[in-house]
Amino acid sequence: MTAPNDETEIEAAQPQPQAEPAPQAGRPAPGGQQPVAGRPADPPVDTVARAARTPDVKLPYAELGMSDDEFARLHRILGRRPTSAELAIYSVMWSEHCSYKSSRVHLKKFAEKAPQSTALLVGMGENAGVVDVGNGWAVTFKIESHNHPSYVEPYQGAATGVGGIVRDILTMGARPVAVMDSLRFGAPDAPDTRRVLDGVVRGVGGYGNCLGLPNIGGEVVFDPCYGANPLVNALCVGVLKPEDIKRAIAPGPGNKVILFGATTGPDGIGGASVLASATFDEASHQKRPSVQVGDPFMEKLLTECCLEIFGEDLVVGIQDLGAAGVSCATTELAAAGTGGMDVDLDLVPLRDETLRPEEILMSESQERMMAVVEPAKVERFLELCAKWDVPATVLGEVTDTGRLRMTWRGETIVDLPPVTAADEGPVYERPYEQPADLDRLQADTADRLPRPSTPDELRNTVMWLAGSPNLADKSFVTSQYDKYVQGNTVLAMPDDAGVIRIGDGPQGIALATDGNGRYTRLDPYAGAQLALSEAYRNVATTGARPIAVTNCLNFGSPEDPGVMWQFAQAVEGLADACQALGVPVTGGNVSFYNQTGDVPINPTPVIGVLGVHDDVTRRVQMSFNVEGMAILLLGETRPEFGGSEWANVVFRHLGGLPPRPDLAAEAALASVLVAAAREGILDAAHDVSDGGLSQTLLESCLRGGLGCTVSLAGDPFVELFSESVARAVVAVHPDYAARVAALCEAASVPVRHIGTVGGDAFAVEGQFSIPLVELREVHQGALPALFA
Repeated sequence: MTAPNDETEIEAAQPQPQAEPAPQAGRPAPGGQQPVAGRPADPPVDTVARAARTPDVKLPYAELGMSDDEFARLHRILGRRPTSAELAIYSVMWSEHCSYKSSRVHLKKFAEKAPQSTALLVGMGENAGVVDVGNGWAVTFKIESHNHPSYVEPYQGAATGVGGIVRDILTMGARPVAVMDSLRFGAPDAPDTRRVLDGVVRGVGGYGNCLGLPNIGGEVVFDPCYGANPLVNALCVGVLKPEDIKRAIAPGPGNKVILFGATTGPDGIGGASVLASATFDEASHQKRPSVQVGDPFMEKLLTECCLEIFGEDLVVGIQDLGAAGVSCATTELAAAGTGGMDVDLDLVPLRDETLRPEEILMSESQERMMAVVEPAKVERFLELCAKWDVPATVLGEVTDTGRLRMTWRGETIVDLPPVTAADEGPVYERPYEQPADLDRLQADTADRLPRPSTPDELRNTVMWLAGSPNLADKSFVTSQYDKYVQGNTVLAMPDDAGVIRIGDGPQGIALATDGNGRYTRLDPYAGAQLALSEAYRNVATTGARPIAVTNCLNFGSPEDPGVMWQFAQAVEGLADACQALGVPVTGGNVSFYNQTGDVPINPTPVIGVLGVHDDVTRRVQMSFNVEGMAILLLGETRPEFGGSEWANVVFRHLGGLPPRPDLAAEAALASVLVAAAREGILDAAHDVSDGGLSQTLLESCLRGGLGCTVSLAGDPFVELFSESVARAVVAVHPDYAARVAALCEAASVPVRHIGTVGGDAFAVEGQFSIPLVELREVHQGALPALFA
């Protein structure tokens, strides 16, 4: 896992230096620019030498998010006070965003409990995990958040979130082949939801479409808790040969450090994860965007340029410039390599010549990369950059000094051991305790809610759920994304998982993301397991074998013991579940501080699961499209309604316990689905989850254009709306029903024949019949009615 994302917005005050003689007229200030009439001269450069001789200068470390103890520790590391540039570097590198200081003690459980996997080639700690999928191919994938920027400026926040995760995949040496997005917004009728949703969806679609990457799946969820804290979690997947994996390292003294891509500007300074410049005053800061500005056309050029550079084996290390920009890339590359690096900041190509060194270091301008290149290969590297119209500049070189040294206008402004900034940040064991209201919340079960019992009441409940914002058709959103560009998309939303063909043969991969904040609010340990279970099940319903996991853990403030308890429980639950299911965590992201005032969002772990298809021509889709197919329900149904969509939609109720995770049953169900798909005996498969069996059946009917008639064995309410896990509906030719039953029996998976595909209505014998045209109007019309 790299860079958990706290996305806090911290503004830096200008350090107040001790008085120095004013520059004489006509002469530049030491290390500064020539004074211009009518404009005050730049403050003197805060050099390392000056820092050594002025120990009593007051620095705004508290404004930069550093504690007294952290600042004292920094003094001990350097043996002097830091320069303003060094303070900026350590402030961001020791932030929650980059140092894992609140989450690290818990995240190590993913490694401690990791299942043995021969497929895992690169695990946590790099830009993205890499797994071997066979036949000479590897896949790298990761999910990250861009939550706070997407509330401040939805379009650019979401767009640059996509751009950032694509570059993470690119730095591993892979060609990005698809993206996904998991989105959460406030109540659909809240005044600001339209602004945020419109901008985020346009940003995700606009950037991905311009890159030529298909968007193959994700989620769109509404809940009042996300009103001022939308969650924008973006996933990218890429393919490569195992021997072509690249690393974020800077080995080899004398190797050159090259910055290439877009020029560096003020965008992003003071934004979601980096510091505002020390030179900002209130007026100037208002003119500078706090959210990065994306340029997908430059990113496309950068992508093709990198892939050609990789093809000629021209780099020994590479890193993208995301959070903290040049500052983060240099410290991380140096720390992971020979240990030293010399950089001349005057050589950074700028689009704003007034930028100070702190701004250059902390700019989050997008579409930039940093490469480490052997001297003999520099000329060819620069030639390829010029071919693709990608600016490239040699900034410095790798050393074996164990120091990161930076100069600006001939003065040394940074001299620090990079490992202390990149890898040795503070680690906190934050206090945690169960939220005070949790016992009351769990005791308030859905049992007290009046349940529909008559045919009319059941019918109305089906319709309410079908047209509710969380369960309604999401074409209003997904139609803005290109699902089929590149021509390798086999399945995409609204199917359970996205499926992409890789290579020239029939092999492919499947991906799904899932999460449920209501479940996790009621029981964080179980909620994280339920998120994994659903994504795992969604991949398996397409016929793919699940093999690896990425995660994006969205929580409130780690300084709140209740939030920290939720986080610790969720991580442990997820680690235990991955161990049980045999799917290792390859990497991911933590996003803290998602709250308004002291009210956090529902804890929302979003889990991405990767699966492998040996033959994508045998993939299974969700739609009922052949008359006469037998409908089978696989798995056990229990009366479980805590955190359910029924309780949420009909009563706005949240209480009780979520469905009980059953990891052994999930693994058994997946084995049946994968085996049946390989045998080619499934005509359709769709998981049972939010909204229960009712929602599963109507979605398959509407997707394929054919109705169904089913009979229920027990309480119709429980049968239709329970959200018990480890269940799926499959449609098979009657001749194959016995074979599916045999597979289920061998795996100890309950199976029951419940109906038949056909007709133009969703019918439950003895209860109701709803014409598909009526269902379609409600299901497809809900979001356009709210947002069109």
